Amino acid sequence: MNLTIEITSDFICPWCLVAEKRLNKAIAQLSSSVNIQRIWYPFELNPDMPEMGMERKIYRSQKFGSWEYSQQLDAKTILATQEDDINFRYDLMEFTPNTHKAHRLVWFASQQGKATEMAERIFTAYFTEGQNISSTETLANLAVDIGINKGVVIEFIQSNAGTPQVRELEHKAVSRGIRGVPSIRIGDEILSGAQPVEVYLTTSQKAVNQLSEV
Repeated sequence: MNLTIEITSDFICPWCLVAEKRLNKAIAQLSSSVNIQRIWYPFELNPDMPEMGMERKIYRSQKFGSWEYSQQLDAKTILATQEDDINFRYDLMEFTPNTHKAHRLVWFASQQGKATEMAERIFTAYFTEGQNISSTETLANLAVDIGINKGVVIEFIQSNAGTPQVRELEHKAVSRGIRGVPSIRIGDEILSGAQPVEVYLTTSQKAVNQLSEV
């Protein structure tokens, strides 16, 4: 029995990482034996970001009015997610990235059945390790971590391959009414924002039960 879960997210969104962690916990608690297939849809919160990103202190200061207020927001995120087993290291993050290449890489990894592995590795690289996920070299090294050839990935990223497909998926998200992330579709229900584990579990179990009745 297969349950498809559609995840629309962006790699600069901490709540997208939180949602993925909570979804994982919910799936681990499902009472039925089910094969989960996750489909990752791209969403760029900063589509006009320079290709190599911006210095985070400058970008966040401009966006939120001051670096001090930006740091307060980071602290609130850490406080609100203490039960989620995420080691947010905002102190290591020097750049706010352009995430288009990262989304293309996840699309590429999906052709090999490794989209979720790739997405989760990118999230960790950014939020826990402070890596600049705008960088082709960085992304290629992350792909190696999940068993994809580095040279192949560099060649892919340096080409235009995958760009039309990613743009089309982004347009589809907008046409479905998605204006923010995370947005997770489980069965017939769409959950916006990082919901509690219990919500993901209840929704997933309901979808599994509906599959069993077919």
